[in-house]
Amino acid sequence: MMSSMVLERPTLVLNRNWQPVGVASVARSLVMVWNETARVVDPEDYQLYGWLDWSKLVPRDGELYVSTVYSRIRVPEVVALTRYDGMPTSAVTFSRRNIYKRDRYTCQYCGTQPGSEELTIDHVVPRSQGGLSTWENCVLACISCNKHKADRTPEQAKMPLKKDPGRPDWKPLYAVRCRPHVRRQASPADRL
Repeated sequence: MMSSMVLERPTLVLNRNWQPVGVASVARSLVMVWNETARVVDPEDYQLYGWLDWSKLVPRDGELYVSTVYSRIRVPEVVALTRYDGMPTSAVTFSRRNIYKRDRYTCQYCGTQPGSEELTIDHVVPRSQGGLSTWENCVLACISCNKHKADRTPEQAKMPLKKDPGRPDWKPLYAVRCRPHVRRQASPADRL
């Protein structure tokens, strides 16, 4: 993995009370630590590190790091903000990806989890009856439930929803755009 790819990996951001408030790239999290707006949380012992202490730590075998002219800096997995106590007020963007996350890849009519390729987005009130593409009107449906419901409302099709759709509360899960950060052994290419 090239160094630029390492810099784009996700880092969990906690507030001062250690509540998750967001996800930042490794590059952004290192800047926050440098600017003293955050400290690195070592996942091994939960110790907090400022820039000077963190930059002196030698990467362990198999651990990802970023190379500078003079040193190797461990990739932080978690940072804690030094001044922010609140929780984010961000609204979750309405998107196909976020509907899948909200509904947990589960058909909202029969409750099965067939896999993403077998799921569709269904308009509870069909567009032909004036239904809009909103959080409150879109749910995941398996292909067979979607065919059975067709251009009808759940009441008309006698297919009650497992839960009422709505805008989910914001959580870091909705901010992640890349694959989750998984601790793994580094390859020689990671050490660029």
